[in-house]
This record gives sequence, C-alpha cells and structure tokens, in this order.
Amino acid sequence: METKENGHLLEVNNIEVVYHDIVQVLRGVSLKVSEGGIVALLGTNGAGKTTTLRAISGLLKPENGFIRDGYVKLRGQDITNLLGTQVVKLGAVMVPEERRVFKHLTVDENIWAGSITRKDGAQKIREDHELMYRHFPRLSNIPNRLAGYCSGGEQQMIVIARALMGAPKLLMLDEPSLGLAPLLVREIFDNIVEINKDLNTTILLVEQNAKVALEISQYAYIMETGKIVLEGPSRELKDNPDVKEFYMGLTQSGGRKSFKEVKAYKRRKRWM
Repeated sequence: METKENGHLLEVNNIEVVYHDIVQVLRGVSLKVSEGGIVALLGTNGAGKTTTLRAISGLLKPENGFIRDGYVKLRGQDITNLLGTQVVKLGAVMVPEERRVFKHLTVDENIWAGSITRKDGAQKIREDHELMYRHFPRLSNIPNRLAGYCSGGEQQMIVIARALMGAPKLLMLDEPSLGLAPLLVREIFDNIVEINKDLNTTILLVEQNAKVALEISQYAYIMETGKIVLEGPSRELKDNPDVKEFYMGLTQSGGRKSFKEVKAYKRRKRWM
C-alpha cells in the first residue's frame, strides 16, 4: 500500500497544464500540503488557482485539459491525470466555486448525495450525516427546502457538507467566500476551521480574500500567471509589505501593478 511521504498528504511537483494541446495555463507549479493542516492558495482572477485544483482533482479532461509534465501524488500514490471519480475514491474532494447545488433536490438529499462512493457501512454514513447538521446548524432548520431556493450562504454550506459526506482526507475549496456578505464569510471560515480540527480533514483553500485566508491557514502560496511567485508560513506572509501592497492593488501614484512588478522594482532599486 502507498503511504504519504514526509508527512505530506498532497504533493504537486512541477506540473504543467495544457488545454486543447495548445494553451499552457500552469508553468511548473509545485506545492505541498501536510496532513491535518490548512494551506491557502492565493492570487487574482486568472492566476491559475482553479486550474491547479482541477489538476489535483482529475477534472481537467472534461475541458480538454491535461497535465503535460510533472506529477501529483496523494498519500504517496501517483494520481496524475486520473479521472475525478477515481480521485474522490482515493480521498480527495473538490468543492467548486459558484455553489453548485442540485437545485431540484432538497437540502437533505443534496447532503446524502455526497456519500454515494462510500463503502464503510450505513451506520458510519448515518453518523456523518447527523454530524453535518451539527457543523452547519442553519441547515438543520431547512432540511426539506429545495436547494435552489436557499440563500447563497446556505448553498455554500450545502456543498461543503455534501463534499464532507464523502469522508475525504483532503478537502479542496474553491473561493468559498465568493459573493457572500461579510458576516456569512466569517461564519463559513469559522466552519472550515472547525471541520479541520474536529474531523481532522486536511484543507487546501483557494481564495481571493487574502486577509481571512491567511488568518486561518498555516502555510500559503501565491500564484500569478500560472506560477507560484511566493510561499511561506501564513503569519509571515500576512505581515509581508509586498503581499500587502499586492493585495491592496494600488501604488502611490494610483496605478495597478502586479506582485511580479513589485518584486522587479525592488530588485532594480538595489542596483541604483
């Protein structure tokens, strides 16, 4: 049996992702996620964050994409270019952005749907089903409501609960705060922390809300134009002036610039 290597549940090594055999989206992306931790993957729109999650999750093929170089390992097992159904069975589940609930099913039916691949017995599945309502008490008040009529925050809770019903070792969340009010964002992220601690679920979090993501994660990577441009412990990145400037998005002159431009300017300045 394959086992995780050096305490890393997930290892992504120097992957290149290509769509339609032509368009290269990821260029040598490497990252590691330690078991039991929360790792954040940050960056602006178009940086390659979602493509990275799809590469790990086996969801590239439906969009004519594939990993051309490098590898992805889960618990030491090579999962490069495996189909998504196989990756789920091996213990990695992705929650896509835009809260993709089954709109014509009830909240409860949506949650039960997440257990379809499990083989560990009805009793354990029932226990986990009850646990979902304890982690998301809002949902316990509306189990019979059609998911399509739920609020954005409730739908986000539904898709996370549905993913957790698959009993994943690795939960990947793509922009869970997208389009939510600040109070709901805080509630969702508090739930993520509780899930990580109580269920011992390792989490890879893709987020544009850098402030909140760096608060709850232990380690973080920053992506830009298909590459990792910075990584380190979250507490250090949170205080990094370059990171602050990048995510503020404005220079003193009022123009927008990228993280790479910030670093290039500082390198030039040292030679002046």
